[in-house]
Amino acid sequence: LKDQGGSVGCFMSVYQLRMPIEDGMKVVVAATVKVTPWGKFSLTVQSIRPSGEGSLRKSYDLLKAKLEKEGLFAPERKRLLPHIPRHVAVISSMQAAGYADFMKILDDRWGGMRIDVAHTQVQGDAAPDQIIRAIRYFNEQPDVPEVLVIIRGGGSADDLSGFNDEQLVREIAASRIPTIVGIGHEIDETLADFAADVRAATPSNAAVLLVPDKREVKEQVTFGMRTIGRFIEQGIEKTRQYTDEVVATIDAHLEMNIRSKQEWLERNVSLLEAYSPLAVLARGYAIVRGKVAAGERILVETNDNEITAEVIHVKAR
Repeated sequence: LKDQGGSVGCFMSVYQLRMPIEDGMKVVVAATVKVTPWGKFSLTVQSIRPSGEGSLRKSYDLLKAKLEKEGLFAPERKRLLPHIPRHVAVISSMQAAGYADFMKILDDRWGGMRIDVAHTQVQGDAAPDQIIRAIRYFNEQPDVPEVLVIIRGGGSADDLSGFNDEQLVREIAASRIPTIVGIGHEIDETLADFAADVRAATPSNAAVLLVPDKREVKEQVTFGMRTIGRFIEQGIEKTRQYTDEVVATIDAHLEMNIRSKQEWLERNVSLLEAYSPLAVLARGYAIVRGKVAAGERILVETNDNEITAEVIHVKAR
């Protein structure tokens, strides 16, 4: 660490370097003092983070480029959120206005869900580790939530810098639970946003993205039922028309068949009547029954009478 007037040697493990640093950055350091018996002064660093807008932006750009190169923000890694989750885990400060807005909108839009909340700090040196522990806690539950929501309201770049912590960003990307992150205002951008499966502009927007509006769903269902009803009515009407056409066709065929049979019957009746012996008798003829020989009795049948007669004479023709 140095300024224009001097410098001091420091010792720190790589694990404690949670954001990239480079020469010229302004930083905030938490450290313990070490003085050797021979008077050498140094610092043992517990944590270090960039401070000031310029240093924070530079550290942000360095880490973003590194993680992008690793593919941590690749679109193909993103997972879809369930359409209507029944079990949601939330990581946030329960005293924050952003959390209150999120819960209010969530309940107003849908409600009835199981919501587990992990109360953590959302700014300061302790915030990243607390959020990391909360993520691991939810991922290790036997009844795993369907969605993991990480939210925080607006603030300065320094306030939001915890969400650019490398270990936190990696933990969000590694979560087996699909994640949605809503940090700050619409213009704010953190690396946690890029690591999440879904980025929300604000905590309120996270609630909007998480669940549909029950009023809109009700209208859609009502419209859908009406549409289905119309389709059913149209289907019934088409079926009725088709049935009427089939019945009319069957009736026409039956009528034609009956007429044809009736005509056939009438022709045959006329033919039978024409060949009937009774018709012959009606025209003045007679039917002779018996052996036609002299001295034999015969029966003569006319239209009106039956006559018994005796053959007197037979002459061959």
